Amino acid sequence: MATKIYFLPISCIFILLFFVLPVFSHVNNTHKSPFGFIKDIQGCHKGDKVKGIHNLKLYLSHFGYLNNPNVTNPRDQDDFDDELEAAIKSYQAFYHLNSTGTLDASTVSMMVKPRCGVPDKKTAHQHSDTSLHTVSHYSFFPNTPKWPAGKRHLTYAFGSGFPTSFMPPVASAFRKWASATQYFTFSRTVAYQSADLKIRFARQDHGDGFPFDGPGGVLAHAFAPTRGLFHFDADNSWAIGAVPNAFDVESVALHEIGHLLGLDHSQYESAIMWSTLNSGETKGLDTDDIQGVQALYGIS
Repeated sequence: MATKIYFLPISCIFILLFFVLPVFSHVNNTHKSPFGFIKDIQGCHKGDKVKGIHNLKLYLSHFGYLNNPNVTNPRDQDDFDDELEAAIKSYQAFYHLNSTGTLDASTVSMMVKPRCGVPDKKTAHQHSDTSLHTVSHYSFFPNTPKWPAGKRHLTYAFGSGFPTSFMPPVASAFRKWASATQYFTFSRTVAYQSADLKIRFARQDHGDGFPFDGPGGVLAHAFAPTRGLFHFDADNSWAIGAVPNAFDVESVALHEIGHLLGLDHSQYESAIMWSTLNSGETKGLDTDDIQGVQALYGIS
C-alpha cells in the first residue's frame, strides 16, 4: 500500500511558528520551584528547630550571606541559631526589607523569586551625588576584576545547540551595553573555544562548579572577568519579550553581560543588575548599571 503524505496548510504552519517559536523549554512548568521549601518554614525565628532550616542555611550560603554550613550532619543544622538570624538580617538589609531576623512573609516572598545564580552579598560601593539627588547602588566583585585596559573589543560565541531564535536578543543585549558604555564593542565569532565570551544553555551539573537547580530557581549565571562564561539554565522556560510563564532572554542576557564586564548585583530594584526577574517581565539598562561600568573602568 502506498504511503499517504499529508501537508499542513501554510496558514496552520504560520500559526504554529508564531505561537510556539518564542518559547523554549525542556520541562513541564508544573514542577515545584527549588526554592519552594522556604514557604514551608515561613515564620521560623531564633530558637526554633524545624526540618528545612538546614536547606535555608545552604540557600543563604550559596548567595553569600552565611559561611558554608556543615553538611555532614544535616539534622544538627536544623537549628535556628544566632548565625542564621544574622544572615537573614543581612539578606533583609540588602533587599530593603525590615531587618527582623525572622523568616517573615516579605522575606519569604523575596527568597522564592527566580534569580541569578551569582551571590549578591559583597561589599557595595555606594555613592551619592547631592547635586543630582541620586544614589547609586552598583557593586563590583571582590578585588574588582575587570578586562585589561587594552581589551575593549570582546568576541562572543554560542555553544552547540543554542537556539538560533534566541541569538538576536542576546546580540541586542550586547549592542545596548556597547551603546550605553561607549567603551566596549562586541562581535560574534563562530570559534567558540577562542571567544572571549562563551554563551550556552546547560542544565543541572554542567561542569563549571555551579550546578543549576531546575525550573523556577536559578535562571542563569555568568563569571567575572576574564573567565567569560555565561550559561542559561535550560530547565526554565525562555521567550523573546514578555511572554506569560516564561523568562525574557534579552533581559537575562543584559544582566549576565553586566557580570561578564565586572558588575556584581545592585541594591537598586530598577537596575538590570538587581538579582531577580519575574516570568513575563522585561527590563532594560538603568543609569545605575551604566554608572557602575563607568566607575569600574574609569570612563568619564
